[in-house]
Amino acid sequence: MQNAVVSRSEWLKARKDLLAKEKDLTRQKDALNRERLSLPWVKVEKEYVFEGSQGSTSLADLFGSKDQLLIYHFMFGPEWEQGCQSCSMAADSINANLVHLNARDIALAVVSRAPLAKIEAFRGRMGWSFPWFSAFANEFNQDFGVSFTPEQRAGKGYYNFGTGQHPSEEAPGVSAFYKNGAGDVFHTYSSYARGVEGLLGVYSLIDLAPNGRNEDALVYPMAWVRHHDRYQTA
Repeated sequence: MQNAVVSRSEWLKARKDLLAKEKDLTRQKDALNRERLSLPWVKVEKEYVFEGSQGSTSLADLFGSKDQLLIYHFMFGPEWEQGCQSCSMAADSINANLVHLNARDIALAVVSRAPLAKIEAFRGRMGWSFPWFSAFANEFNQDFGVSFTPEQRAGKGYYNFGTGQHPSEEAPGVSAFYKNGAGDVFHTYSSYARGVEGLLGVYSLIDLAPNGRNEDALVYPMAWVRHHDRYQTA
């Protein structure tokens, strides 16, 4: 169905009305960002050892020379043949922005429960260069709320801080950490579900197009997403 067609002056009035609401939303987001930065921290006492392309590494080592670390929890289970399509869309944005993050004293790593051999094969296929580690041999993903046992999935409210469920044994998320001069690591923030939507950079562009996301008739909102090497072009 086509939207109403009006004169330029009528369109301009409607656009300015919407602009006022957009500005208000921006101010609310700025305030929320300031509140996020004031959250208390939790010291990470547990030792986590990950497997990466350079061998075994600790959580503290993932920082490299940086004080800040972001970890993207990529959905890729031990038995899966390939990584999640939606997470792969996020990974496309992550890979492109890695250099900019590093310039702001932020290290970034991707973590999945798949064995390292599967991770490396899939990363090579997709052409990504970001550091990607396997948590197959530790409980990192379970502790940070993105991998679930059958018993958890049979219950209610186990995902996104107990506010919902997830259709898979693996779920997406992003977690933030800080390392001080003494080498102590602190968990500062985690976000799940639509809280990680900001990593899906293409949606910012899709939202501007005349039809927007146009996902209402799909089986689930992101059912159209494919790995970037699997889209069919005319």
